[in-house]
Parts: sequence; C-alpha cells; structure tokens
Amino acid sequence: MLEFMFNDEQVRLLRQKMDRGGKTQEVSAAAVGMCERTARTWQRGPLPSETRTARTWRTRLDPFSGVWESEVVPLLDADEKRVLDAGAVLDELERRHPGTFGERQLRTLQRRVRDWRALHGPERDVIFEQVHEPGREGAFDFTHATDLGVTVAGEAFAHLFFVFTLSFSGWTWLSLAFGETFEALVSGLQGAVWALGAAPAVGRHDNLSAATHELKRSAGRALNARWKAVLDHYGMRSTRITPGESHENGVAEKSNQDVKAEIAKALVLRGSTDFGSVDAYLGFVRSIVERTCNRGVEARLAEERRHLLPLPSAPVPSYTTFHPRVRRWSTIQVAKRIYSLPSRLIGHTVEVRQHADVVEVFYGDHLIETMPRLRGTDEHRIDYRHVIWSLVRKPGAFARYRFREDLFPTLTFRRAYDVLRAVRGDRADVEYVRILHLAASTMQADVERALTDILDRGVSFDYAAVKAICVPASPHVPHIAVGVPDLGVYDSLLIGGVA
Repeated sequence: MLEFMFNDEQVRLLRQKMDRGGKTQEVSAAAVGMCERTARTWQRGPLPSETRTARTWRTRLDPFSGVWESEVVPLLDADEKRVLDAGAVLDELERRHPGTFGERQLRTLQRRVRDWRALHGPERDVIFEQVHEPGREGAFDFTHATDLGVTVAGEAFAHLFFVFTLSFSGWTWLSLAFGETFEALVSGLQGAVWALGAAPAVGRHDNLSAATHELKRSAGRALNARWKAVLDHYGMRSTRITPGESHENGVAEKSNQDVKAEIAKALVLRGSTDFGSVDAYLGFVRSIVERTCNRGVEARLAEERRHLLPLPSAPVPSYTTFHPRVRRWSTIQVAKRIYSLPSRLIGHTVEVRQHADVVEVFYGDHLIETMPRLRGTDEHRIDYRHVIWSLVRKPGAFARYRFREDLFPTLTFRRAYDVLRAVRGDRADVEYVRILHLAASTMQADVERALTDILDRGVSFDYAAVKAICVPASPHVPHIAVGVPDLGVYDSLLIGGVA
C-alpha cells in the first residue's frame, strides 16, 4: 500500500531518467525519493492514478438524504438565474426543519449544489472572446474612485475616473471627473485622443444619459445630437452596449478594474492617501497608468498608430454655453441649478460656460466669476459676498431667506449664529448679518478665528465684540506743532566759520 504514496509526476520523472537519461535504476530511484524495489514496480505499466479504484460507497451518512430530491432540487430548478447560494438554501431548510440543519452542513451543501448545477443546472451566458482590429476601436467609461479613500489637503475627495483604452494595443489614458456629465465625457474623450495624437474609428461606450436619450416609441436609445457632433468632428462613429449588459464593454470594464487595482496598490506603497492638490493627485495616477497599464504596449501601439485617424485642426469646446438673465434676487439659473452673482449685474444678460468641474460667467469679454459646478443633490450656491451689502441694510430678510443656509460659510459661523439666537433671540439676525458683513469687507479667516476664540471661551458676544478683535481701534496719534526754523542762524554760522 505504501507504493500508492507516490504520484504520477514522480513516476514519470523516474521513467524519464531511466529511459531518456540513461540513468541506472538505483540512481533514478534515489533521484525521485523511491527505494530500488519500488522503482522496479513503477518502471512499466499504468500510473498510480490509473490503478486506483473509484470509491462508490459513503463514509458517513448523508444529512440531506431526506430533503434533497423533495425540497432542495425543486428550489434549484426554479432558480433559473442562479440567485440562490448554498447559504440561502440552508437557511430555508433550517426554517422548514428547526433543529435539524446547521452551519456544520454548509460545506457539504455547497459541494452538492455546485455539482448539481454542473450536471443539471440551467445554461449560462457564454462570453465570446473578440478579435480586435488595430485602429478600429477605443473603449471608454466612467468608474467611481471615491472608495480609494483619497483626500486632498485633508478633505475627502469624491471623484470618478474617465478611462479610455484602445482595444487592440491596450494603451490607456485617464482623467478625473466629478459626474457622468456631457462636459466630462467630451473633455475625457478629447483629452485621450489629443494625448494619443490620433483617433480610433469607433468609440465603444455604454448608454449613459450624457451621450444618449430614450426613444419614447421604440423604448430604445439614440445618440444625442451634441455627442454625435463631437464624434463627427473626429470622424468617429459610436457603438453602444445593450442597456444593463456591462460585459458587452469588456475592454472598458477590465481597464477600470486594472487601473483602480494598480492605483490602490500604489497608494499603499506611497504610505499616504493625502495629496496637497488635485493636480498633484492627477499627476500621481497618470504616472501609475503609464508605469503599469501602458508598460509593454509599445510594439502593438506602434502597429495600431498606422491605422488610426488623423486629428482635426483643433478640438471642439468641452463646455456648454448658456445665456441667462441675472434676476432681481441676484441669481441665475443654469441647467436647473441656481448660482448667485454680484448684484450690480441684476437685469443684465451674461454668458455662462459650464465645464465639467467649474462654471465661468462672462459679461461681454470680461470674466466675472469662476465657481465650482454644482453636482449631485446640490441645487443652489449663494455666495454671501454677492448679497450681503443689501442684506446688511435689510437684516429682517435673513430670517426667512430661501437660501439662508448658504449664508453660513463654515460650521463656525453656524455655531456662532446658534449661540446668538439662544442668547439674543430675534436680535441675533441683526448681529449675525453685521458679522457676515464684517467678513465680506475684511477677511473671512480673521472673523472666523475671532469667532472660534469667543466660542471656545464661552463668553457673551455681539458684532462689536467680534469687530474689536478683528479690526482693533487705530491708536491715537498726538498732534505735534513744529515751528518754522530761523534760517538766519545758519547764515551766522557760515559767516562765523569764514572768519
């Protein structure tokens, strides 16, 4: 029986050394760890695995013998989408037969379910490996990256990656995005093709709303006119996946996984997930993509370049233009979101350029404001500096102002207002508006430091107390009378000096 302790590889090696290597039986046996007698046994004939007889009996009782055909198999038969796992089936059996089944049978049930599905289960979707032609296709998609845990200057950094990959060569390019918007899509695509210096014939993407819209009659989706115009500018055409079938864009899905995995490893090796600026973080992730994802693609990329399309003379604008009128509330509405502007622009029409991450406001040729673009559930952004000059003259409007919460620039200002409200009641509105006016007319950071000091000390305060800290009274300069000098004294000195 000890002879069966040897495996097929050892026996093959023994025969190889004896037949091809010209080694003696004794030397060959020693080389594979056998005794000479055992080597004679395995020198010819079947391999060890071929001499074993399959076991047809059970070594222990089957815990599912009474329920397998009657209860488990019907559950698995009905589960055409393979949603149920062994754990869920075991929970159901425990519910039906309290005290009969438990966690100790889970591994047995997992093997039974696995084997039943392999022999009798429903057919599974087959993924058909594709042959990619050089220069034909570039696949791209957005992927959420906030789960990487990156911070910028100590603040959590919510963001996405736009990842573009040439399907043939695997060349990959990445940019940051803050939403799956049209502007982010155009900026990402143009950044990729201009970094590459050429464009593929086809852009492969999913049915995100920035690029497509729903067809009401057919319930299908078609390209948006703006996105089609961008593709036409580069001579590209679009191919899209079936809604809900992300595996149809396998190149992009795999690139997303690889990019995030490499960046996650690089962050661990870096020893910190905090960056001083967004540009520093972008430089870091692009260097990781070049060093890992684009390593070894040079030869295939050189072949692919011969088939890519030349670029046009210039990119298209990657922003959307609006022309709203500044309303009497000193606000404009852009893409269903509200932004404030300086009150001197009330009644004027301005040009707004909505980029992927910022909103620029022009009056004529003059850039008036650059503001972070609102995204997600944020529907308005009111800068207190735009309205405080009117509000300080009408402080009673503060109490029921529609966007009052926007007039607390930091948590410190909110805490200060709450303390004022608790101590001074309705008078708190007047005091707080004056404090906010002080922040707008001096330095917000100085006012915030003064408020922090006051709140930490727990003392009563008002506008005058805050102003005394931020803007101390100018020292009194005494008036000094200086008489007119008698120049004759200098003449006398000169005459005396000559003498």
